[in-house]
Amino acid sequence: MNLKNEQTDQLFKAILSLRNVDECYTFFEDLCTIREVQDMSQRLEAAKRLYEGENYLAISGEIGISTATISRVSRCLNYGNGGYKTAIERMKEDNAE
Repeated sequence: MNLKNEQTDQLFKAILSLRNVDECYTFFEDLCTIREVQDMSQRLEAAKRLYEGENYLAISGEIGISTATISRVSRCLNYGNGGYKTAIERMKEDNAE
């Protein structure tokens, strides 16, 4: 299945139109289940920690996700399209300001 299509473009444009964290909360609460948002949040946290050099077991124990999920995140982080790295590096830049 191809991810890139008109409907997905529309979704991403909607996300990019949100102006602050509160707007993101209201949008994602409407769009996703609580569990889906939690899963995405945990994956991003795992990616951040892997990027910083933490090991799988420490990450799994602290944020409560399986090592299989962490392994998938690691593959995306190291061999994917660079989405995690872009987001992590931009968040670091934003926090440094």
